[in-house]
Amino acid sequence: MSITDWPADSRPREKLLQHGAATLSDAELLAIFLRVGIPGKSAVDLARDLLLHFGSLQALFQAKLSDFDAINGVGSAKYAQLQSVLEMSRRALIEQLKARDSFTNPAAVRDFLQLRLRGLHHEEFHGLFLDNSYKLIAAEKLFSGTLSETRVYPRELARRALEHNAAALIVAHNHPSGCAEASPADLLLTRQLQHALELLDIKLLDHFIVAEHAVVSLAELGHL
Repeated sequence: MSITDWPADSRPREKLLQHGAATLSDAELLAIFLRVGIPGKSAVDLARDLLLHFGSLQALFQAKLSDFDAINGVGSAKYAQLQSVLEMSRRALIEQLKARDSFTNPAAVRDFLQLRLRGLHHEEFHGLFLDNSYKLIAAEKLFSGTLSETRVYPRELARRALEHNAAALIVAHNHPSGCAEASPADLLLTRQLQHALELLDIKLLDHFIVAEHAVVSLAELGHL
């Protein structure tokens, strides 16, 4: 049965307009995004199949283009739309973070770092550059690596901080393995960055590690 044949209060779009997006299930939200189904399946049925295939909305957002091409009813167009939604979410969060009066609470950056780094299949190293009031100036991907490591150059990081006229810095990298524990190399890098930035009178506020189910603050663990 087509969704247009459903009672009005059961249709995802009408339900959202009447009661708000928070009242919809994951499948109903995804059905609105998909807009149409395929022969024999409504958009809601297709959405349920996608969630069953990927396991969760999070896994769906992290899927590769090749994963979409392998599923009947979706493809490169839907993949592009989904990535656009994800990027708009990131940019909206950056705008929100930039509007903050200060940026010293580790909890303030966790959501953004999860959006930016969780689910990647390779390591990336990012920097959040702050002014002397700890307001966000810029957020940048600085280095990209392999599945298990990223080569980080303190001199390049310091150069970018000077170009932004930053007074403080928060750095973060992900662990594609899913393990949130800091390695000896992570702790050594943190100390090296801290010392390099201190020479320029720039404060390293925190180093976050983003894993599948956790975001760890090395400052909270006493390493900064």
